[in-house]
Amino acid sequence: MCDGDWPAVQRIYREGIATGHATFESETPDWEQFNTSRLPGHRLVAETAEGRILGWAAVSPVSARPAYSGVVEHSVYIAAVARGQGLGAALLRALADSTEGDGIWTIQASVFPENEASLRLHLANGYVVIGRRQRIARMTHGPLTGRWRDTILIERRSPTI
Repeated sequence: MCDGDWPAVQRIYREGIATGHATFESETPDWEQFNTSRLPGHRLVAETAEGRILGWAAVSPVSARPAYSGVVEHSVYIAAVARGQGLGAALLRALADSTEGDGIWTIQASVFPENEASLRLHLANGYVVIGRRQRIARMTHGPLTGRWRDTILIERRSPTI
C-alpha cells in the first residue's frame, strides 16, 4: 500500500464503517493519521489485474513497550462488491508472511460477534478465539448507536517465531 492507494483504501474503510459491524470508528482517518499509526512494512492491498483495489490489510503496534514488539493488531477490509471471493484469506496469508518475516509473533484483532463472516474467515486462517470482551465500548454510529458492544478477541500466533 502506498499513499496513492489511499482514496480506494479509504472508500473501502468507509464501506466497513457503514455496516456498523466492522469497527467502533465512526469516520476514517486522513492519510497522515493512517500512515503514522500503521507499520509501513505491513500494509497490503488486493487489486485486480487492472489495478483496482478491492481490499486492504494493515497492522498497528499494540504497545510501545519493548516486550510487546512482536505483537500487532490488524485490520482487514474487503470492498462490498468483492466479499466472498477469497480476498480476505489471501490478505490474511500475505499479512502472516509479512509479519513473520519481520519477527512479529502475534497478530490480534477484536471482532464484533455479529460479524460472523469475519470470524469464520479468521478461524479458517489460523486465528483462535482468546475470549469475549463484554460491553467494551459504546457505538457512536450506525444502527446500534448508543448500545454497548461486545467484541471477540482473536489472535494468530506464528508457528515459526
